[in-house]
Parts: sequence; structure tokens; C-alpha cells
Amino acid sequence: MSETVVDNPSQNRFEMTVDGELAVVYYRQEGEALVLVHTEVPQALSGQGVGSRLARGVFNLIRASGRKAIVRCPFLVKWASRHHDVDDLVVG
Repeated sequence: MSETVVDNPSQNRFEMTVDGELAVVYYRQEGEALVLVHTEVPQALSGQGVGSRLARGVFNLIRASGRKAIVRCPFLVKWASRHHDVDDLVVG
């Protein structure tokens, strides 16, 4: 499984393709921070941990870019609350 999360700035979203299906996290830029507003995982991929793998990839990319995250998506709020290694990335 070579699932890679990529930033697609022209669509304001992070993307990960799994089994031909696209899972995404939408964001908007606010200064140096990214406001993570919505996560979508196709129903066909539900219950397989895709959302968690997508979240991990998103936070890894944010860390690598030197930016911070303002988390507004309820799924990502819950995910980040259980993964304290991203606490330093979350602001606001």
C-alpha cells in the first residue's frame, strides 16, 4: 500500500488515493497557518483507518513545511487530541 498524502494547493486540500478512491482534507490559508476545515473519506473506505492515515500524513506535511494548523474539522480535532506528538503544530 503506497498511500502518500500530497498537498494540492490549487484545490486547497490534501489528498490521499486509496484503492482508486480519493480521501481529502480541505483547508484555507490564514497567514502562516492552515485552517483544516473538513475531512472526506469515501464510504467505500470507511472503517479501514484511512482517515487516521490521512490525518497523520497531513500533520507530517504541515510539520515539514514549517507551518502550523488551526483545526476546525471535528474528526481532526478528535484525532489530534489522541496524538500528542502534533500538539506543537496546533494553534488557535
